[in-house]
Amino acid sequence: MTSSSGLHTAVPMQAYFVYPADDRAKYCSAQVPGLSDLSGRTAVLCSSFNRADKVRLCCSHSVKTRRGRHLMKMGGARPGPTAGTPLDEVIALCGSCDVLGSWKPQHAVILQPDANDCTIWKTNVTLPRGIKVLYRYFKGTFLEPRNKGESCQVIVHKWETHLQPRSIKPLEEELHLDDGEFGFHNGVDTVDSGWLTCQTELRLRLHYSEKQPVSISKKKFKKSRFRVKLTFGGLEEEGEDEEPEKPPPILLPKMASTFEISLISNAEFVSRHSQPECGYALQPDRWSEFSVHTMEPDNLELLFDFFEEDLSEAVVQGDALPGHVGTACLLSSTIIETGKSNGIITLPIMSRNARQTLGKVRVDYILIKPIAGYSCDMSSSFCKYWKPRTPLDVGHRGAGNSTTTAKMAKIRENTVASLKSAANHGAAFVEFDVHLSKDLVPVIYHDLTCCMSMKKKANASTVELFEIPVKELSYDQLQLLKLAHVTALKLQDHSDSTEDECSVSDNQPFPSLQTVLEAVPEDVGFNIEIKWICQEKNGKWDGNLSSYFDMNIFLDIILKTVLEKAGCRRIVFSSFDADICTMVRMKQNKYPILFLTQGHSEIYPELMDLRSRSTPFAMSFAQFENILGINVHTEDLLKNPHYIPEAKSKGLVIFCWGDDTNDPENRRLMREYGIDGLIYDRIYDWNPEQPNIFKVEQMERLKKELPAEMLRSCLCPVVNHFVCDATNCTNSSVHAETNGVANHLPV
Repeated sequence: MTSSSGLHTAVPMQAYFVYPADDRAKYCSAQVPGLSDLSGRTAVLCSSFNRADKVRLCCSHSVKTRRGRHLMKMGGARPGPTAGTPLDEVIALCGSCDVLGSWKPQHAVILQPDANDCTIWKTNVTLPRGIKVLYRYFKGTFLEPRNKGESCQVIVHKWETHLQPRSIKPLEEELHLDDGEFGFHNGVDTVDSGWLTCQTELRLRLHYSEKQPVSISKKKFKKSRFRVKLTFGGLEEEGEDEEPEKPPPILLPKMASTFEISLISNAEFVSRHSQPECGYALQPDRWSEFSVHTMEPDNLELLFDFFEEDLSEAVVQGDALPGHVGTACLLSSTIIETGKSNGIITLPIMSRNARQTLGKVRVDYILIKPIAGYSCDMSSSFCKYWKPRTPLDVGHRGAGNSTTTAKMAKIRENTVASLKSAANHGAAFVEFDVHLSKDLVPVIYHDLTCCMSMKKKANASTVELFEIPVKELSYDQLQLLKLAHVTALKLQDHSDSTEDECSVSDNQPFPSLQTVLEAVPEDVGFNIEIKWICQEKNGKWDGNLSSYFDMNIFLDIILKTVLEKAGCRRIVFSSFDADICTMVRMKQNKYPILFLTQGHSEIYPELMDLRSRSTPFAMSFAQFENILGINVHTEDLLKNPHYIPEAKSKGLVIFCWGDDTNDPENRRLMREYGIDGLIYDRIYDWNPEQPNIFKVEQMERLKKELPAEMLRSCLCPVVNHFVCDATNCTNSSVHAETNGVANHLPV
């Protein structure tokens, strides 16, 4: 057996959760075939720590041929409790073949600790000879199946997300491979947090966005500021009276509910798994958030304890906890019963020395669930990937704003024609807006409302218009709509200037998201802005809509459409709503998201959400949620150009948007400052028809990788800066392969 160098954590064997090889198959479909009757030399993949927070994987593969297959022992390692890791966390192996789960983490192979060294983990697998196998390691917890006969459930804590995963192609009789440390591959450390697979995340937030979250009616505390501490009170229903079921032969663990405390401000974000004895202070300029991870979102009792910020004297004589004012209790079933994924719940604060109500607390919440009916795999992830290059041109609403800007685009915005026009003029990405129709079809349109024209009367010289929310019309109705923009309501003359629309035309408004994914060339990326209702600080709602779709259902439909239909297209999501960004990050593991912010603006009214009010706060939020970056109003960046290097120093990608970006001089400044992407109108005014940067890079790779004769073998004309995509090209197989290469470099 090969062992690794470096430090090993000294942890007792019983501190780890172990899956015996012969019983693991009863709960996981990742069982290894044919191991019981194999003997002789095998391979060992050993792993151990060389740092307290790192795992070292020293792999020694000794391969023996049997019926055309290879028996291999593969191993990894995991940290002990000293590294802050749950006791039931294991290292697992997930890969491209059936034995390694076909990239499905619930079917992964679980590694087991070595009998002599609990920091070394290993397992046995049989791989086919001569076939390249791709694989990744992850740290997670395997749970009992939700229903009898199903595969076990798995929660992914950390996983390797290198653009090119680890690989092996067993050929020799013996193969010795050193996989290095967990997360390190080809000299690069790339590990990302997991996503929601089977668990639910409940976010509870206390903040001053609209008003102070805590109000106490007692005079003594009228002017007090408070500290708050959250604790678990237990389960609402313990099931004490139920007869215990007969335990299975091997008990997989049940997930214990856990939570994390986060404090976000203009200057920084802080996340903790523990709290001071008297909690953290609530401050007007700070967002306090508690993230609860659970398998039982409807069965939790959560206690908020409130303390006076000035802890100099006890509220109750002889109190062991000075300044303790009272407690509020939240039953998670209360949130479930609302049927809403987000909202505000008001709880009474009860005194400690008598059954009296002292005041109340406003708790802002979101409930995040896994995508219904879809399971993400581990084949690839671009959530935190960005390839440094010259600033990207992004077509705003395709070819540009055609309704409200000073110089409107000549093609109707957010249509297939508009997106294609921008793509043909060198746009690396096209930006467009997505929301849902009444029958839950994702459609492309900017505003939450639109104007319909009433049928003309015989003697009427003008058209009567009325505004209606897009969500009140079905997809078929939207396709038949004689459309006018809401700005037309402000005009005195409502003459019928709208053109007749052809249902099959690329100029047709309200194309579906699926139509756009299928109609626009795949080599142009999509910056998909997910629309949601925003509230201004003065209380006014976007589109006068104070209620909207359920956020989980809304996002599940949009995300499933993209995950199933996007193919190899480059995708970047964005949204002005911070909770949308949070949910997109937690629900899927493939595509990145940018948080849209207007910052301090003289053009747009200030928003209610504290996280949206300034660019520094947006940076802290993006870091806290571990998203790709931010998309900032150019007006704010022109006043504060230092925001660009500041964002980059924090590991964030930064785009810019707004009418100011339409000025070529401002775009030049943004490029000098180091912006990553520029979203602007009428890209056709500035660029001739030309390939985008991704096509150019693809052609340059072709020139380096393929012989000149092969490049010339295409029958159709090829210009050096173009990649041939004609249907009559005789070398289509080459293009299919090179597209694959390009698609491994999504942005």
